[in-house]
Amino acid sequence: MQVNFLKVYNKIVRDKILEIIEKEGRKYNSRILTDKEAAEMLALKIKEEADEFIAAPSKEEMADLLEVIYSIADKYGWNLDEVEKIRVEKNKKRGGFEKNIFLIDTD
Repeated sequence: MQVNFLKVYNKIVRDKILEIIEKEGRKYNSRILTDKEAAEMLALKIKEEADEFIAAPSKEEMADLLEVIYSIADKYGWNLDEVEKIRVEKNKKRGGFEKNIFLIDTD
């Protein structure tokens, strides 16, 4: 007798994941999130992807991070060109991370 165990995910997934699961002959339960729910789940997803990048830095993991960032911007209706302008302005005012400075403490 074969026993199949459910693998519970309870997370937002990429748009084609359900098709992939079906092609593998597996069954699933899913639902469509509201944009508000999706934005909340994407915030959790970015932490998951960041943890994966920290564990094994690669271009693929960086691409996953960017995909989530782009999706979050879309859910909030933010224009990426505007976000980039803000990033550049913050870089001018506060700098980036090129100098590898590690702040230990202040008084």
